[in-house]
Amino acid sequence: MKIPFFIFFVLFVISFGLFGQNKIDLKAVFDTENRQIKISQNIVYQNTTNDTLNSIYLNDWSNSYSTKKTPLAIRMADEYKNDFHLAKNEDRGFTAITSIKQNGIDLKFNQLKNQIDIIKVELNSPLNPKESYHIHLEYTVQVPNAKFTQYGVTEKGDFNLRYWYITPAVYDGNWQYYSNKDLDDLYIPKANVNLVIEYPNDYVLTSELDTKHIEQIGNKQIISLEGKNRVNNKLFLNKAPAPFKTIQADDYAIVSDIDDKDLELIDQVLITEKIKSFISENLGKYPHKRLLITRIDNDKDPVYGLNFLPSFIKTYPSHFQYEIKLLKIALLNYLENTLLINPRKEQWLLDGIQIYYLIKYVDQHYPNMKFLGKIADIWGVRSFHAADMKFNDKYILAFMLMARTNRDQPLAMQKDSLLKFNHNIANKYKAGVGLKYLDDFVNQNIVEQSIESFLAENKLKHTSAKAFESYIKSKTSKNINWFFNDYLKTRKKIDFKIKDVKKTEDSITVTIKNKHNNNMPVSLYSLYNDDIVNKTWVENIKGHKTITLPRHGANKLVLNYDNTIPEINQRDNWKSLKGFFFNNKPLQFRLFKDIEDPYYNQVFLMPIAEFNNIYDGITLGAKAYNTTVLRKLFNYKITPVYSFGSKSLTGSAAISKTHYFQNSDLYYLNYGIVGGYSSYAEDLFVTQITPSLTFMFRENDDLRSNKRSTLGFRYISIKRDKDANNILTSSEPNYNIFNARYIHSNDNLINFSSWYTDFQLGKKFSKVAFNYEFRKLFESNRQLNLRMFSGAFLKNNTDLSSDYFSFALDRPTDYLFDYNYLGRSEATGIYSQQYITAEGGFKSKLETPFANQWITTFNASTTLWKYILAYGDIGFVKNKYKPTKFVYDSGIRVNLVTDYFEIYFPMYSNLGWEVSQAHYSQKIRFKFTLDPQSLLGLFRRRWF
Repeated sequence: MKIPFFIFFVLFVISFGLFGQNKIDLKAVFDTENRQIKISQNIVYQNTTNDTLNSIYLNDWSNSYSTKKTPLAIRMADEYKNDFHLAKNEDRGFTAITSIKQNGIDLKFNQLKNQIDIIKVELNSPLNPKESYHIHLEYTVQVPNAKFTQYGVTEKGDFNLRYWYITPAVYDGNWQYYSNKDLDDLYIPKANVNLVIEYPNDYVLTSELDTKHIEQIGNKQIISLEGKNRVNNKLFLNKAPAPFKTIQADDYAIVSDIDDKDLELIDQVLITEKIKSFISENLGKYPHKRLLITRIDNDKDPVYGLNFLPSFIKTYPSHFQYEIKLLKIALLNYLENTLLINPRKEQWLLDGIQIYYLIKYVDQHYPNMKFLGKIADIWGVRSFHAADMKFNDKYILAFMLMARTNRDQPLAMQKDSLLKFNHNIANKYKAGVGLKYLDDFVNQNIVEQSIESFLAENKLKHTSAKAFESYIKSKTSKNINWFFNDYLKTRKKIDFKIKDVKKTEDSITVTIKNKHNNNMPVSLYSLYNDDIVNKTWVENIKGHKTITLPRHGANKLVLNYDNTIPEINQRDNWKSLKGFFFNNKPLQFRLFKDIEDPYYNQVFLMPIAEFNNIYDGITLGAKAYNTTVLRKLFNYKITPVYSFGSKSLTGSAAISKTHYFQNSDLYYLNYGIVGGYSSYAEDLFVTQITPSLTFMFRENDDLRSNKRSTLGFRYISIKRDKDANNILTSSEPNYNIFNARYIHSNDNLINFSSWYTDFQLGKKFSKVAFNYEFRKLFESNRQLNLRMFSGAFLKNNTDLSSDYFSFALDRPTDYLFDYNYLGRSEATGIYSQQYITAEGGFKSKLETPFANQWITTFNASTTLWKYILAYGDIGFVKNKYKPTKFVYDSGIRVNLVTDYFEIYFPMYSNLGWEVSQAHYSQKIRFKFTLDPQSLLGLFRRRWF
């Protein structure tokens, strides 16, 4: 018998009065074949402020999948995830709302402009302080494909759901609502939740809520779930058998689909119990009956490190790998369900506590576990400094990857403003390391005890990072403002140096320099050999600070000896007290690049075997350099090689210095010099020397913005062996050119634009050029590519019989040696068919391939089907003493990986119908790169 809605609503209101807090009652009917959920829902939300509200806001994150213009879609495009933009319409999800009522009366509601996953509802009467609104919603959710965010419907037909129904937004004096951006950070008030779920019999339901009642009606199951003080509600419908296992204990059960086939079930049970015991001892009792730990959680927040290696390579013991994986996700879910803060704005606190206890767990149970795991013991590997690193050393290392390249961001920055690498890795690690740093400074485990008591006192209560700050400060008499101001809210780097030491038999007077404008403390250790004699925290170092310590027989002083502090540079952190020349570091040679060892002057050697070009052929040699895994500001590289093709010794050398700037549009300055000696044709060599100066800019120091500008100056000095036939070198084999170029780009998946202007000045010529590129991916998935190039000689007194310095229509001569040609001087054969987008940008080789006066061209291509495009080029070429030539070509472009691997099939041009002409296979052009730096760009644009 159906209960009339009015009676249902009255009972709902009475039950709310009994509970005295927010409440969500919901009935969901799953139509698994059509991927739909029909929902009837009641929401009660109390206004806990002193404000009167006339409207309310609701979170409808299921609707964030509905178009290609939602904040979720834009975020994915920014990170070069094209699955969503290229997906079929039926793969996207949405919410279709039938009605929102209050006391049976329809309410006006609308989706916010540019935030269609947020609903504004106009109440039919004002909501006074301490009163509650009661609304009823009827709507249908079309569940998206799980390939976008892992939540949705999988290829197997399973339903992985999170944020799948409408929830109230928090009002705390201001409305706290924001759109879904695949950050798993919905902020909602805690509520008592009652769900009634109807679904087919051949599915198994898994939830972290408590089961009240189950019944079967025909081919359907109806399950009633409830939970008190909830902010998370993940729900999984899996076709039987379900992948989830439940390990029950006296206080609560862990439900998980994370598995390890190398472990027996009894081992998994014992590990689970060990983790539960650790969490209970450190974070207190879990207030719910079930803690859900999922494979999706692990995929989105894995144990980063050597997990990038293929799964068959077992770096760590199976039990350790499973244990750390389970612990990390258990900590995450425990904190998300109990520490009720705004995760979009204060994620650092959740991350910091999670990583802090991960570090503690490994220190406590696996103190000797190495960063490289079992690999550290392999012969050849164990000689590397990386093999000496402990597992927990990886946290500072990962953060330094960003700090050393000026891409770190403040911990207190809003979560959706962070680079993906910072959000997923660097900021999480910096937060955990920061709490260790703070705990070490305060001493006596005050910080750790304060974390535990803060969690206990605020469990299931809405709180904030500011409350945590006040709580910690109340537990210590030390000044820790530096942590909450400099460490959390700024990008200020930590870098100290022992500047001067004066010693006597009984005392040491040491001057410490703080290289950056911050107020962070540093630990100073006195050592006798490798034994710690004394440890002192030095505070308030403004520029320089001098202190005097008792010597106690020490023979070495070291700052940050235990590497607790995430210091950007430790190479000047120590002073020996032995003898007069106590500042010299030992010289250390290492085979292959390694992790930086700050106590040595390291030189790395790497054998080289490569195919340089068809003239040098196979080359063998070695590279000597100082570059480590972490970027340095000063770098050098010397690379002598023997070329078996030219039977000669060739190579290169480079030296450069980099400066980074914060809080400025100018963020990067580099200057240096590069020299090289290599083949450019058969039995002909070129010597190149290029000093350069480069400035890089970004707008408003916004690291997520892809807008970049570069201003570069260089002087290219080329000395070439003269060609006996005077074909390749013209009348001037040696030349010097000053080049200045300004580049502005905005590299995005949907809208790409880039332009540059270029000036070159040589002894006999000067020229200017302008290049503009635009690429757009439309909602129909059609791609449009446009490019324009225009160049002109201001002066050209070169030998007009040679086009070496001329503008090229289809293949530049590359006299500046900028392009990565497989065969630089080839006019025939496969290497001559390599295409690089430059200058004229034509694909067909026409009868007027060069311009020694001016050139203007337009290149365009657009999608025919998926990755197959049609292209067309038109232009004008002007040579001295000759009429202007109109040129054109067209054809098919196969775009396998944009800018990296493309094939061009010419069709029609000034030459006529090229497909029917002889030797057509030689007309086909290809774009192909194996340059590691270029290929790394595919990775960078998603993470940085």
